[in-house]
Amino acid sequence: MDDQIGRFTQVITAQLKQSGHGSAHDSTKKIKLIIHVGTPKTGTTSVQTYLSKKQRKLRTKGILYPHNLEVSNNPGAPTHHWFEKNLVSTHVDNFIANVSNVITQIKSETHTVILSSEGIYNYWWDFPEASKDLLGELAKLFDVKLWVWFREPVSFMQSYYKQCIRNPKVASNPCYGKDLSFNDMLDIPWFAQHLDYQGFVTQARMIFGENSVSAFEYKGDIVKQVSTLLGLATAHDNPTPRQNTSLNQASITLLRAINHYDVKAKDKELLMPLIKDINSIMDRYTNQCVTDETAKQRVLSLVNPVTFSRTHL
Repeated sequence: MDDQIGRFTQVITAQLKQSGHGSAHDSTKKIKLIIHVGTPKTGTTSVQTYLSKKQRKLRTKGILYPHNLEVSNNPGAPTHHWFEKNLVSTHVDNFIANVSNVITQIKSETHTVILSSEGIYNYWWDFPEASKDLLGELAKLFDVKLWVWFREPVSFMQSYYKQCIRNPKVASNPCYGKDLSFNDMLDIPWFAQHLDYQGFVTQARMIFGENSVSAFEYKGDIVKQVSTLLGLATAHDNPTPRQNTSLNQASITLLRAINHYDVKAKDKELLMPLIKDINSIMDRYTNQCVTDETAKQRVLSLVNPVTFSRTHL
């Protein structure tokens, strides 16, 4: 594995040098790499849609929001899921190919690259040590800054629970597509560990540097916050509409019934538009919460709160 990581460093160093950027000995020549890592259910899809639509404007300011490889499953998607997918499996060759693809899009005037995927936080605890070593090498080649938004823990875990129920089953995941109550899911360490806010920040700072992680409080319109941080905000900006609609209790009940069966991912995908229609209608009749007071107190006892950053860099 050390040989593979060494090859990553060698290949990417050569490409950055060819592009006129990057030096392990001169930080002023390094490209700034902003990695927006989520968390899930904090408007990440809205941010990605916004940044994708603003690619041309960003380029005029020296900021690159890169396209994905054409050979990827969904090259037009505005998210960079390749980042965590290749780290979970420590697939160094694919990681090299994707980072190389980003570098090919860097121009002489580019000073900042932005990558965005809520899956980075989602799967952070699943990354093997070798993948974290790979991230350490990335930090030597780029001036890495992590941006992460944290939501109030009870509302976060309620929304994240709904997303897990909504997702198709994955053999390696103990929560996706399962017929589980909120309390049942809290019993699963993989689910509960997402409340370790400060633990994530501490680990990320150990890899990327003490001043590398900016932790923000999620207040609803993350797009406005991001546009302000990037210097794109104007007085005429309107709040960005939500890209994902929350599921009500009636829809959760239906999804749990579906999850009780061994439904294939492609079939669940076919069912989701129907669930969304039902969700829209049933919004008139139900406002039940997926948690009771006992569950809320349990979440608050499990959370490891974080100190929010005062500045963005």
